Order: sequence, then C-alpha cells, then structure tokens
Amino acid sequence: MENINLKTDVLVIGSSAAGLVAALTGKRVYPAKKFTVVTRFPKTLIPCGIPYIFGSVGSSDNDILPADKMFDANNIEMQVDEAESIQLKEKTVRFQSGKVIGYEKLVIGTGSLPIQPKWLKGADLENVFTVPKNKVYLDAMHEKLKLFDKITVIGAGFIGVEISDELKKAGKEVTLIEKIPRILGLAFDGDISERADALLRSRGLNIMTNTSVTEISGNGKVDGVILENGEKMEAEAVILAMGYRPNSKLAADAGLPVSDRGFIKVDDYMRTNDPNVFAVGDCAEKRDFITRKPSPVMLASTACAEARIAGMNLFKLSAIKAFIGTISIFSTAIGTTGFGVAGITETQADAENFDFVTGTFEGIDRHPGSLVDTHKQFVKLVVGKESGVILGGEVYGGLSAGELTNTLGIIVQNRMTLNSLLTAQFGTHPLLTASPAGYPLVKAAESAASKIMFK
Repeated sequence: MENINLKTDVLVIGSSAAGLVAALTGKRVYPAKKFTVVTRFPKTLIPCGIPYIFGSVGSSDNDILPADKMFDANNIEMQVDEAESIQLKEKTVRFQSGKVIGYEKLVIGTGSLPIQPKWLKGADLENVFTVPKNKVYLDAMHEKLKLFDKITVIGAGFIGVEISDELKKAGKEVTLIEKIPRILGLAFDGDISERADALLRSRGLNIMTNTSVTEISGNGKVDGVILENGEKMEAEAVILAMGYRPNSKLAADAGLPVSDRGFIKVDDYMRTNDPNVFAVGDCAEKRDFITRKPSPVMLASTACAEARIAGMNLFKLSAIKAFIGTISIFSTAIGTTGFGVAGITETQADAENFDFVTGTFEGIDRHPGSLVDTHKQFVKLVVGKESGVILGGEVYGGLSAGELTNTLGIIVQNRMTLNSLLTAQFGTHPLLTASPAGYPLVKAAESAASKIMFK
C-alpha cells in the first residue's frame, strides 16, 4: 500500500462548474467534514463565457471564476495537481506530483475534451484550434487569432455559432460551416434556428450549411479547407467546434463502468457502482428527462444541478434529493436577440412518435410596443395530446428570453399541464415583460389547447 500524504473526508477532482458546486454544496450540508479539491488549473474559467473571450470580454482574465476565493471562504482546501490513478480498494488517488491522497468519499468532475476527428486530414496542422476549457491554451489561441483576418469555423452548434459571431465582431472575415441543414439544428426546430441563421448573416457572417469539410489543407500551416465537392476555401486559421467527449479515462482505468459513449455510469444520486465514488458534470452519464434515453447534453447548468445532488447525498441519501433526468435547457444570444429551448422540440417529439400538438404565439416583450427596447417575442409549446402535459418549449425574443427559457424548464420539470399554465398567475410590468393580456406562455398554451379541443 502506498504512503498517504494527506487524508480527507471528501476529495473532489476538478474545479470547474461541477467540482466547484459539489464541494461548496457538500461543505454546506456536511460542515464538519474536511473537503479537498484538486484541480489542474489554478484559475478556473467560466465555461459558458469562453466564446466571448474572442470578442466581447476581450481576455480570459475577464472570464475567471474565483474558485480559490470561494473555497477559502468556505474552509475548503484547494491544491493544483493532476490525478493519475484512482485506487478504489485502498480509497486513494495518486497525483502527477507523486502525492497520494486518501479519501472517504470521492467526487470525479473531470469534465470533457474537444473532439479532434482522426478522420479529418490536416486537423493537426499549425493554426488549427479546438476550444478546450484550458486558460493557457485559450490565451495562446487568442493571441494567434489576432494575427489572422480569414478564419473558418467548422461546426455550428452553440460554441461554433457564438465564437463565430464574436470573431466577426472583432473584425474578422469568418466562414461558419455545418454539415447538417441548419445551424443549431440539433437544439432548435427550424422556425427558431432559421431566425438565428438570418440574424447572423445580417451581421456579416458567411454561413454554409449542408456542407462537409473533407480536409484542412496546408504545408505545415493552414492555408484553407477542402469541401466535399472539391472546392477549396482559403483560411488562415481553422477552429474545430465539432462537439466534446467525456473525459472519463481516469475513471475507466480505475475499473469504474462507462457507457458506450464514454460517460461514467451513475445512479440517481450521481453514485458510480462504488458507493463511495460520485461522478458529476460532462464526464457523468445522463438520461433524458422525457424519453429516459441516454443524453449527450453537456451544459454547465446541468453539471451544477448534478453537483448539488451529489453534494447533498455524499454521506446520507435523501429519497427526495435525487436527479430526475436531464432537461435540455439551452439558450444563446446574438446581439440583443435571445434564443432558448427547454425539454424536447417538435422535431424530437415527432421522431420519438409522441402523440402531441404544438401551440405558438408571436407578440412583443414590452408593453406598449412604442417603448424603445421592445423586441418581437415568439413562443412555441410542445404538448402531450392525451395528457396535456407540456413536454418542451422554445422561445425567440429579446434578452429576457433567457429567463423565459428557465421558466419553460421549470414547467417541464414539474410536468405542468396546459390547464395549470392557463390558470397560472404571472406578474408583468411594461418595462420588463409582455402585456398581461398577451403573455406569451399563456397565449401559446391557448393555441395548443384549441387544437386539443377541436381534434
């Protein structure tokens, strides 16, 4: 048995959203326990803020989560090191420094890594970048991108769209390439994603959908991308925004079960098959709240919810504090226009063969409409036809769309019905919300209810 340098009650690996919240929640619920967080990076980035480093925020130094100060304030020890191996039987973790830490409970929050496709020729050329949660890498990437005018982004999910828009705002000539028919097409229905597409094009972004890149060309350094039709497009830099994969090797090497997609298998309390080991965040397996199928969703908000569950259940399980499944709650903004989705979309409901109807309403987000910052607002609800239960919703509007999206998330999580929404009470104000006579959630519910009544 190895010599143990330190013993702690709870050892947390990782200090991003999942690790941070697991430690803070755990310490709040179990204040007498000793908590130790070990992280690779002394400065933790705000994950969702990363695209804005390249434009609005201007520097990764302005995107720092003060994890160290939060840990200090809560009497949680933080160490900078990298875990090399977990010994489940001995309940120890060996680190790169040679240090061995013994634990009573272990929380794995190792996150995810950007996908670097092995099939894509030229992906290893100089000036081909991914978007990891790594401050050192992103700082170097930011400085290099300042030297280039012509940048191609491959992948039009949220990271690809947001980073493209930010680079365009910084004065770059940006081309965004997506292989499926629509940008943000895996998150939104066409009536939402098409609005985002039109808005980005109006801001000067060159968007190519239904287009695949077969090769990144160059002799040592990038000089362009080659499309599947053989056309070559010039580029001085390429950013791969093709998704992320769970960083679960540490857990798998220790013998903890992982799914076919590489996620660490967990129960409703975020426990692995070892009751003393929890996994949270991007590295942990998820199941969709509605369909119960494995979900690939990787969101800081989801990670924080899982982390709170793990933190509360570290030493005593609570039957009412279990994870109820992943609700896909996405939102983004392009300029002053917000887009959001919670639960399943119409496209997903149709693919899963749900018996459903939709209800839509388009109005404005202030009243009266003559107010200067008034914005069009559109809401769609996806509703189970037999039960009236709201399965999901989408929203387009001003920046208030973010909180409206969260409201949709609460509606889905609590399995609210059309009737409960039609009889709900909402506070309104001219400068803050739509009119009480035209509140978008209620009007969309009325639209859906009329389809159920007359079918």
